[in-house]
Amino acid sequence: MRASLTVLGIESSCDDTAAAVVSGTPDHATIHASVVESQIDLHAAFGGVVPELAARAHAEKLDHCVELALRDADITLANLDGIAVTSGPGLIGGVLSGVMCAKGLSAATGLPLIGVNHLAGHALTPRLTDTLPFPYLLLLVSGGHCQFLIVKSATDFQRLGGTIDDAPGEAFDKVAKLLGLPQPGGPSVEAAARDGDPKSFALPRPLLDREGCDMSFSGLKTAVLRARDQRVEADGGLTEANRNDLCAGFQAAICDLLAAKTRTAIEAYRRLAPAMPSFAVAGGVAANKAIRGVLETVCAEEELAFSAPPLALCTDNAAMIAYAGLTLFDLGQSSDLSLSARPRWPLDQSQAPMLGSGKKGAKA
Repeated sequence: MRASLTVLGIESSCDDTAAAVVSGTPDHATIHASVVESQIDLHAAFGGVVPELAARAHAEKLDHCVELALRDADITLANLDGIAVTSGPGLIGGVLSGVMCAKGLSAATGLPLIGVNHLAGHALTPRLTDTLPFPYLLLLVSGGHCQFLIVKSATDFQRLGGTIDDAPGEAFDKVAKLLGLPQPGGPSVEAAARDGDPKSFALPRPLLDREGCDMSFSGLKTAVLRARDQRVEADGGLTEANRNDLCAGFQAAICDLLAAKTRTAIEAYRRLAPAMPSFAVAGGVAANKAIRGVLETVCAEEELAFSAPPLALCTDNAAMIAYAGLTLFDLGQSSDLSLSARPRWPLDQSQAPMLGSGKKGAKA
């Protein structure tokens, strides 16, 4: 029987400062504490995340979050087997804050340090919540990422396709800003869409005529901008009903795009002949109920088991980092104090980057 491990997780890749304690084995783990300090109010006046402000806030809150997580789990540092930390990808200042905090704790206690890919944390969340068997098909959809992955193991990810421009979460934020809705844009657009008519505006479904699993959302965002400007010019302004209709139409287009490309991804996934075909969605945009609903319908029609994390585990959190770290440590992997913060870190490094590459490596 595999030995149970207890791991502290630290997450600071964007605008949520988080710490969590998870224990167990890769096949059966329990979340004992999960603390998330949001920075929404800090960035609200700027219409988006300000990296420098985010990094400073992380540095101020990390110690406090770790203390709360240990208290909530009713343990001390002496009870831990390791410390897992997001070491990329993300806003470099925020990632660096978390890595330095974890390094300090590791150096002071002698506990093993495990650097975790933030995207792997999301990708392995279905294992934490539903013990999903490998290999499973995953749609990782968030503010900065959108890709279909076959998760073959905790360290083996095959990318089938992804966005060639904006991620859906980014598009939600930009559309919210275009329509004068508060940030974060995802919840604001979703709320407005509930009172709108998705057929009121004719919005495009980019790349549906292209084979494969690649997606595009930038043109859809631009179409919303043009529809808004046309309505403003014709009527002298944008009514609340117009705004709701645009949100509903935009969200419906996102749902249609993701549903169609999911069917394509399922075809490729089935070629592996998995013993227990399973589909999971993870990432912040997975909290959108309309998107969850359409993906669940596709899976029911395609006869795949469907998995979606609880809403609290969709957005950035440290429980997924602790679990990913626990899994990697169980496999014999760990880091040393030379662990560096990485702004870019694709899961499938065998393929060419989708969004270009620079001196710091592939973006996705």
